[in-house]
Amino acid sequence: MALGKIKADTLEHSTAGSLDTSYVVNGSAKAWVHHDASAVVQNSLNVSGATDVGDGLFKSSFTNSLANNSFSAGGLASISGNYTAMGVDTNNTGFSTGFISVVITRTDTGARVDPPDITSQVYGDLA
Repeated sequence: MALGKIKADTLEHSTAGSLDTSYVVNGSAKAWVHHDASAVVQNSLNVSGATDVGDGLFKSSFTNSLANNSFSAGGLASISGNYTAMGVDTNNTGFSTGFISVVITRTDTGARVDPPDITSQVYGDLA
């Protein structure tokens, strides 16, 4: 059985109009993960696993590498009753083609914490 290809420069909807496919490709997350404080992955896309590196430090490894380490990342961490700040951990090579490292701190004390729910998303080009 022969396999075919679908090639399209635009997607068109009967009432909503059309959209260039490059917008969809470039604007979609290339990796995302939801894990807990023990780095047990609850759900993910293009993430082979998460590692608890230390208090408030987590590393998520990509299944398929990114083209370069100039990607955009975001995420959220939840702690009931406390505000948290989450960022890329540049002390542990946070931006890499094969993984992302994040650091999570409490905003009221600056202490690193392991919240019960952590999510990260990565936007960039796949290799």
